[in-house]
Amino acid sequence: MHRFPSEEWTEAWRVALSNDPAYREAGKPWRFGSVAVIVQSDPANGVERDAGMILDVDRGECHGATFVEDVDNSVEAEFVIVASYVCWKDVIERKLDPIKGMMEGKLKLVRGHLPTIIRFVEPARIVVASASKVPTDFN
Repeated sequence: MHRFPSEEWTEAWRVALSNDPAYREAGKPWRFGSVAVIVQSDPANGVERDAGMILDVDRGECHGATFVEDVDNSVEAEFVIVASYVCWKDVIERKLDPIKGMMEGKLKLVRGHLPTIIRFVEPARIVVASASKVPTDFN
């Protein structure tokens, strides 16, 4: 089990995504840069500071993943998506579709082009599916 969010969880997510043939195929058209997933601080759930996972994705490959703590929306990534710990937990547990969550304002795209993200609904779902394969400890 990997504590979410953490460096170990981020690395396990990178491995899961890198080994996913569905992502390699569906993600081939993605040439728009890295994507940062920011988890807002939530001391009640053990997240003392905002934390982020930056995925270096391009053309169906995940070239790396970096875990960062005490971050803000200015993290270096072309796309930055911010949400509460509870929302990310729901996304990882596949209780909340990430695109639907953006449309409902539960996940906020604070950097990047929303129409571009929407064009890549299927790869986004595969990225979430790979995250759901990581043995995760949410508390």
